[in-house]
Amino acid sequence: MLVSGIILAATFIGIFTEKFHNLDRVRFAMAGAGAMIVAGQILGFYGPVEALEAIDWNVVFLLGCMMSVVAIMLPTGGFDALAFRMARWSRGRLYMLLVLIGSAVTGLSLLLDNVTTVVIFAPLIILITQALEVSPVPYLLAAALLSDTGGVATLVGDPPNLMIGSAAGIDFNTFVLHMGGVVVLCWLATLLILRVMFTKELTAGHSDAEFPEHYKVADPRTWHAALISLGFTCVLFLVHGALDWEPWVAAAAGFTLLVFLAPRVKLDAAYERVEIALLIFFISLFVLIGGVEQSHFLEYVGQFIEPLVQQDLMVSTIILMWAAALLSAMIDNIPFTAAMIPIIHGMELQGINVTPLWWGLAVGVGMGGNGTHVGSTANVYIVTVSERLARDKNDPSLAITPGVWFRKGTPAMLLTLVVATLVFVLFFEFFSAPLAAG
Repeated sequence: MLVSGIILAATFIGIFTEKFHNLDRVRFAMAGAGAMIVAGQILGFYGPVEALEAIDWNVVFLLGCMMSVVAIMLPTGGFDALAFRMARWSRGRLYMLLVLIGSAVTGLSLLLDNVTTVVIFAPLIILITQALEVSPVPYLLAAALLSDTGGVATLVGDPPNLMIGSAAGIDFNTFVLHMGGVVVLCWLATLLILRVMFTKELTAGHSDAEFPEHYKVADPRTWHAALISLGFTCVLFLVHGALDWEPWVAAAAGFTLLVFLAPRVKLDAAYERVEIALLIFFISLFVLIGGVEQSHFLEYVGQFIEPLVQQDLMVSTIILMWAAALLSAMIDNIPFTAAMIPIIHGMELQGINVTPLWWGLAVGVGMGGNGTHVGSTANVYIVTVSERLARDKNDPSLAITPGVWFRKGTPAMLLTLVVATLVFVLFFEFFSAPLAAG
């Protein structure tokens, strides 16, 4: 227990301090996983066979398949056409443009991971705002905040959701049923607070900038094939429980359909845009946490939490939600989620109803990413884009600094947590109903 705890702590310290030593988190996760296997073999509590069994391949395959679909969609120009169409629909009304962009980002985040969503939209936002001659800061910030918010709604919208759903046996429909209403309310709250926070920027008047009526898609055949594939995948997500399929099977089926509908796509070129490093990070984390679990260290930690949960389940759920959010605002939510899952599982083995804890954890780690500029990878990307633009234009006001994020983004996180807390308090019986077996 002591050795596994030290390896876990050292690995997480390396992961959480990557901004200081300029070594990305994947390297530390790999080193930690390797150290755990070696220590486990020497001390007799873990080994390569157990490490392979600890990997949640459902999460890895699902992420890989969805990333591959997006990698094929990106060069088609379809997303560019969508963005310019929204610019035309807004007719120069700046807040309407923010709502349209925010809605598109939220919608994409239901199926795609947050980083992919902002990678798609950030360059388009800059192009549109430059044409309108307005500041891109409100729109870039909205893209980051609403991608994190929208991702909470579905099983595949955010990596921690995949981990929670796979561990707890939650299917796609059940996840949407419980998280969809919370996310809609938090989405509305975020749009409203952005309107208040950026009153000056969003009431600067109308713009007379003209956008082409028909933006030509570079590869319409592949774009339409990808849309058909995504639609097919969505249908399979809805029925995967009835088919007794894991979610990754639905994603793999959609991806397979796409490669046949778009035979001209060069898969080698598409795979260059797949985030292999993120998949390796997940695999390494699963191996690391598997070793800690085998050593019974997390079971030891869980025994200190159990009395509070048994005393008041609703208060414990709210505390977990806020703690998860605040920690996720400061550190990466993926390793935090990986560490919490076995602890909650341990309480479940003691006969405790942990169902509301799963939902509280999902909301906390999802919404918490909005708290700071490093709270999620999507935030870091948006901040990087804004800083690069500020340098290119020699205009510091275009950069989203930590101070700007604290003044504009942190209040959004706090508001969404307050909204989610009220929903949980009012409908706690719904969130605490035990999950169906399976």
